[in-house]
Amino acid sequence: MTHLHINGRACEVAEGITVAAALAQAGLAATRVSISGQPRAAFCGMGQCQECRVSIAGQPQRLACMTLVAEGMRVET
Repeated sequence: MTHLHINGRACEVAEGITVAAALAQAGLAATRVSISGQPRAAFCGMGQCQECRVSIAGQPQRLACMTLVAEGMRVET
């Protein structure tokens, strides 16, 4: 198991999954809100749509569907 923080909340997820999968497992349907106020989330799952952008360790615009979880990772949606 891998331990990480999502929006400040401690989570434990299976090792080797993507951040997008960890977000879904944590019950978060949306990763961000569009300019028009619509919730956005992973759509294509292969980095093309760029809808799953999150901040990881303070680095913005990271693709949750293309990033594997790591021990101690801090994710902000």
